[in-house]
Amino acid sequence: MITVVERALPARLGTGFRWLLASSWLTNLGDGVAAAAGPLLIATLTRDPLMISLSALVSWAPPLLFSLYAGVLSDRHDRRRIVLVANAVRVMVLAALVALMVTGTVTVVTALVALTLRSIAEVFADSATATLTPMMVGKDDLVIANARLGTGFITLNQLAGPPIGAALFGLGFTWPFAAQLLLVMAGIVLVSRIALPPHGRQAGDPGAGTVRELVAGFTWTIRHAAVRTLALTILIFNFTFGAAWSVLVLYTQEQLGLGAMGFGLMTTIGGIGGLVGTGLYGAITRRVSLGALMRVGLIIETLTHLGLALTHSPWVAGAIFLVFGAHAFIWGTTSVTVRQRAVPSELQGRVGSVNTLCVYAGLVVGSLIGGLLATRFGVAAPFWFAFAGSAVFVVLLWRQLMLIAHDD
Repeated sequence: MITVVERALPARLGTGFRWLLASSWLTNLGDGVAAAAGPLLIATLTRDPLMISLSALVSWAPPLLFSLYAGVLSDRHDRRRIVLVANAVRVMVLAALVALMVTGTVTVVTALVALTLRSIAEVFADSATATLTPMMVGKDDLVIANARLGTGFITLNQLAGPPIGAALFGLGFTWPFAAQLLLVMAGIVLVSRIALPPHGRQAGDPGAGTVRELVAGFTWTIRHAAVRTLALTILIFNFTFGAAWSVLVLYTQEQLGLGAMGFGLMTTIGGIGGLVGTGLYGAITRRVSLGALMRVGLIIETLTHLGLALTHSPWVAGAIFLVFGAHAFIWGTTSVTVRQRAVPSELQGRVGSVNTLCVYAGLVVGSLIGGLLATRFGVAAPFWFAFAGSAVFVVLLWRQLMLIAHDD
C-alpha cells in the first residue's frame, strides 16, 4: 500500500501539496455536485427559458469579468489567505441559500443571486489556488503535481459530482447545496494547514496600483514568446472548440440520432477518456517532450472536429470522444505546467488570469459563432468551422509550438 501511495503521490512533493491536493479534490467534488444542482433548482422554481438560461450564464460570466482582478489580488496579498476568505464567502452564501430553501422562502431571483455570488467567490478561490502548486513543488515535479490535480477535477468534478448532485436533488432541494457547504468547509480546514514561502511582495508594500499591475501582467505575457504563443493558442482553439461544443446537445440528437441521454453519454465517454489520459500521462511525459505533446494534441483536436463533422454513427463518435477526452486532460495539464515553469512566482496570479480570460473569451465568442453557423447551415457547420480554423492555426504555429515547452 505504501508503495502504491508513493508512486501515485511521491513524498518529495511535500506534505503541504498533499493538503492542497486533498482540499482540491473535496472542493472539486462539491463543484461537480453544484454543477447539476444549480440548473435543476432554477428549473424547479421557474419554467421561463430565459431565467433557466441565466443559470448557465452565472457559471461562465464571473471568470470573464473578475479573473483579471483576482489575479492581481493573488500576486498582491497572501495567497493562502485569499483561498480561505473566498471559500469562507462561499460557505456563507451556501448557508444562506440552504436556509432560504429550508424555510420555503427561496425564489428564482434569490437563487440566481446566490449562485452568482458563489461563482464570483469561486473565481477568487480558484485564481489563488492555481498559484500555490508552483510555490510548493519544484519545476521538475510540476508535471506529476498538475496531473494529480487534474485527476481530481476529471473524476470528481466532471464524472462523480454531477450524478451525485442530481441524485441528492432528487432526495430534496437542500441536500446537494448542504453537501457542497460541508465539502468547502473541509477544504478550508485542509488549506489552513499549508505553509507557503513569500512570493515576491514584501509585507506592507502597497504595490503599483491595480491598473498598472494588470498592465504588467499583460506586458510580461506579450513579451515572453513562449507564454504569448501559449495564450494565443488557448484563445484561438477555444474559439473553435466553443463553436463546436456550443451545439453539442443538438448534434447528438440530430446528427447522431440519439435521444435525450445522448449528450450526457458522450460527455461521460469524454470523462472516461480523461481518466485514461491520467493513467498514461506519466509514462508519456517520460518518453515525449512537452513541445511534441502539444503538437500532437492540437492535431488530435483538429481531427476530432473533422471526424465529428463527417460521422453519423454514435459508435464512431463515442470513440472520437474517448480519444478527445484523453487529449483534453494531457494537453490541459501540459499547458498549465509549461506556464507555471516559465512565469516568475510574483506574476503567477496575473499571467494565470490572462490565460483564464483567453479561455472564457474564446468560449463566449466561439459559442456565438457556433450558434449562428448551426442556425444558418445545420449542426455540422460549427464542426467544419472548428476543423478549418484549427487546421490553419496549427500550420501557422507549427514551428513555435516546439519552443513553448522549455525549462527556463
